[in-house]
Amino acid sequence: MIPNQNVVQKTIDRRNFFQSAAYGISGAALAQLACDELRAEGKIPIAENPLPPSGGSRLGFDTLPRDTHHPAKAKAVIQFFMNGGPSQMDLFEPKELLDKRHGEDYFNEIAEDISSPQQAGGLLRSPFKFKQHGESGAWVSDALPNLSRVVDNVSFIKSMFNNHPNHEPALFKIQSGRLLPGRPAIGSWVTYGLGSVNQNLPAYIVLDDPKGLPVNTVQNWQNGFLPPIYQGTRVRSQGAPILNLNAENADPTNITELQRKLLKRIDSIHQKKRPNQLQLDARIKSYELAARMQVEATDVLDITQETQATLDKYGVGKEPTDSYARRALMARRMIERGVRYVQIFLNAQPWDSHNNLEKSIRTAAGRTDQPVAALIEDLKDRDMLDEVLVVWGGEFGRLPIAQMRDKKNYSSAGRDHGPRGFTLWMAGGGIKPGVSYGATDEIGYAAQENPVSIADWHATILHLLGLHHEELFFERNGLQEKLTDTFKPRIVKEILA
Repeated sequence: MIPNQNVVQKTIDRRNFFQSAAYGISGAALAQLACDELRAEGKIPIAENPLPPSGGSRLGFDTLPRDTHHPAKAKAVIQFFMNGGPSQMDLFEPKELLDKRHGEDYFNEIAEDISSPQQAGGLLRSPFKFKQHGESGAWVSDALPNLSRVVDNVSFIKSMFNNHPNHEPALFKIQSGRLLPGRPAIGSWVTYGLGSVNQNLPAYIVLDDPKGLPVNTVQNWQNGFLPPIYQGTRVRSQGAPILNLNAENADPTNITELQRKLLKRIDSIHQKKRPNQLQLDARIKSYELAARMQVEATDVLDITQETQATLDKYGVGKEPTDSYARRALMARRMIERGVRYVQIFLNAQPWDSHNNLEKSIRTAAGRTDQPVAALIEDLKDRDMLDEVLVVWGGEFGRLPIAQMRDKKNYSSAGRDHGPRGFTLWMAGGGIKPGVSYGATDEIGYAAQENPVSIADWHATILHLLGLHHEELFFERNGLQEKLTDTFKPRIVKEILA
């Protein structure tokens, strides 16, 4: 066939290619974003995006919302992590025997758990005064006057125990279920199982302390062997909340959108040539999420939109509560917008009361007590508490004996780490309010009545979120890896509504 001499043969050069490709890219990107938003709003059946365990580990990981194993009582979690080890016998469990036997030697009975034997003293009475509060009659010391107001909303577990007396392994245990590093944090497991109802914000957010990272640093919210998109996202409460989120020099909106759509297309081509590369998938999804976050993240973190009464209630703008108050308020705003799991950390180990026990505890409590109680009241006032699980606690407790640099001066003594017994509390989604479950022995050393392991506690949190601990797994090297792993936990039904 003789070609038509009147048809101009246009050469496809670089400029023409990108100009032509832009139209198709924009349409494809728009369709994809529309589908994501419809799934998040429930307008496309969630069955199209099944829970990973329904067929083992899935390829093409994402954070789109997924169905649960059973009806969920809680839709989201706010976890106040009190790193360092809050003292159970100085906050929640008054022990008369410590008063009666103050100063008596007790070293041999608990020698295996004493980290600093050279500083071990006798039994140490609590410097705090205890009262029963609310209709539930819960015991709380005067170190936590604000929590005392809301005790009828919370359920105490006073028989928790860990398996290691040192911070690092104990932190790994309570965050990920094992004493060793490299395992996914509970927030990663939850978002792997449930996804997020808001595709413009990370599903798992960490609000760490501007004063510094906790012990084990970012390993507290690691994804471990789960795909990297399930790792906790750090958000700062001072300065730029997320570094490098916005461009230094902003381009016109239409140019920015065209760049994003083109990049999405190029990424897709690159990705198809390298299937099952989880790091690559996660990096691409992180860039896409960052683009969507530029508008919504700015709004969710802007606490100036709150009333002055709310700011005052949390303790924003005054010391020592300002930093923690800001983060507690941000957590509530995030949960309102569909974030699945929020953890709030303190720097280093403020609850690690090795000396000057009363001053140490009052300092840590003074930073956190008002914001924590305010969040409980705020969630309740907004009719959110029934669907949000609030968790408070550290990695272990303290020992009943004194830790002393000066063996003659009990007034400056502290307490060493106590892994065998400690208290944490939970409130909100699916929790029976006003309950005190379990107890340590007569001096507060070890869990004695209805012991609750960390695996039990993890299984209970998953249960409240609609996930079964045995059915939430990730296939790796022929194994079905779980948060509760080889343990056989029980759900602590006694604290459930």
